[in-house]
Amino acid sequence: MTSPRHASLAVGWPSLAALSAPLVEELRRDADFLRVKVATLANGCTVIDAGIDAEGGLEAGLRIARICLGGLGEVGLSTAGPIAEWPTVLRVHTAHPVLACLASQYAGWSLSHGEGKQAFHALGSGPGRALAVKEPLFSELGYRDQGNSACLVLEVDRSPPPELTEKIASACGISPAELTLILTPTTSLAGNVQVVARVLEVALHKAHELKFPLEHIIDGCGSAPLSPPATDFLNAMGRTNDAILFAGTVQLFVRGDDEAACSLAESLPSSASRDYGRPFAEVFKSYDYDFFEIDPMLFSPARVLVTNLDSGSTFRAGRIDTELLNKSFGCAA
Repeated sequence: MTSPRHASLAVGWPSLAALSAPLVEELRRDADFLRVKVATLANGCTVIDAGIDAEGGLEAGLRIARICLGGLGEVGLSTAGPIAEWPTVLRVHTAHPVLACLASQYAGWSLSHGEGKQAFHALGSGPGRALAVKEPLFSELGYRDQGNSACLVLEVDRSPPPELTEKIASACGISPAELTLILTPTTSLAGNVQVVARVLEVALHKAHELKFPLEHIIDGCGSAPLSPPATDFLNAMGRTNDAILFAGTVQLFVRGDDEAACSLAESLPSSASRDYGRPFAEVFKSYDYDFFEIDPMLFSPARVLVTNLDSGSTFRAGRIDTELLNKSFGCAA
């Protein structure tokens, strides 16, 4: 599994499955007051609805976001954000940003079943990804988890077919009875929260795309305003993305030389992308709803700080764009 470049990256890394299992159990136990619905499929797979037929809510979203981070992060709400019109912000920090964000929270596992209009497609995120290791990213990380149970979070508006749950369980090396799938449509409050809580993850993912050495990223934290949910998928997806693109702030703590830290800071903000300047829903529509046509460098926070622990220097780039945020969120500037 381990490539020479990252030969020591995963040494001593904990089990995401073990750390997240108690959080999944707490979500099931507290389902009633969290307003989520727990169902068991015929094959034993547990499906937790956090916004399709269930009401869900902010607290459910916070708990799901922590599960997405593999039990290695904290996600909380604050009403002391920097934007007067949208003062409620999500704050995220992790004990292990590379492992929590890239090996768990990142929605990198492509899942599908069936054909035509009835086909089911989703991107899986959460600690179960590190059991299945279906993505090339895990070869770079040099990490493969082991565990007796698995959990994935899916941003979907309908339950997955049983055949897909069996494929997921098999890939994770467990029985379907030990698999939990959490469903969080983006139009729901819980889905809204868990997407905006990816503000730190998108910075880690972009740093990886920029070829910054992951082993040099020591710590990180981030925040972004809580976007108002929309009633349709396109606008809901657009608003959650725009919360990060136009107003997300991330600070990374790294090691290495100042030149590399400065270059990372200058390249990280969303404004460095050719597609920056319009609400994400407009950008998506302009490419005929084809994600692969959008500049991948767009997906990043609005403002970044990179602190070099070896020199004590901090490099800043990007800015919060209140005008674009208001346009996306449906509020006149």
